[in-house]
Amino acid sequence: MEALGVFAIVIFFVIGLFLLNIITSIWAYRDSIRKGNSKEFALLILLGTLFFPLIGLIIYLFIRNN
Repeated sequence: MEALGVFAIVIFFVIGLFLLNIITSIWAYRDSIRKGNSKEFALLILLGTLFFPLIGLIIYLFIRNN
């Protein structure tokens, strides 16, 4: 029974990280559009933050002010 509880906690943690990744990717896409970048550039930002969550978000935060 205890293993089932640990498994449930791990599953909720993984789902939470997945949802956080989706939310930050959508935010980066919308922020890029709002800053006046082209839709193609915003799509690259979306894909970069979606497939490389931490590194992609850090890179976007550095280049977003240019």
